Amino acid sequence: MSEPLASMRLDKWLWAARFYKTRALAVDEINLGRVRVGGQPVKPARDVRVGDVLSIRIGVVAREVEVRGLSNQRGPAPQAQLLYAETPASITAREAAAEARRLAPEPAATIAQGRPTKQDRRRLADWDRWSASIDDESPG
Repeated sequence: MSEPLASMRLDKWLWAARFYKTRALAVDEINLGRVRVGGQPVKPARDVRVGDVLSIRIGVVAREVEVRGLSNQRGPAPQAQLLYAETPASITAREAAAEARRLAPEPAATIAQGRPTKQDRRRLADWDRWSASIDDESPG
């Protein structure tokens, strides 16, 4: 039986905990400064230990998690969730951000049909919504 791990590489832990699909993606995100340990920017080879607090930003979602376990293998999601615990402050901030995104969605996300067709553009050009000018005023 193997002895439990004392520490492991950050990129490998992020992969095993299923924050990123590949270790290469984890390395890229760490190098871009989207992963911090104890509030400090780190390198992918940084050792993480049980009890370390990580700040992870994936897209617009920011999470703060505490390392609870180490694993050399990437297992199923329920097993991976045992490797960390999200802090209560992080949970409330993430839920508040999700609520704000729900109430005020991205304007580009509301476009359902995509860019206008040639026919739509012609209709818009024929519309002449800004045709009023000073010259067109009727005398008095």
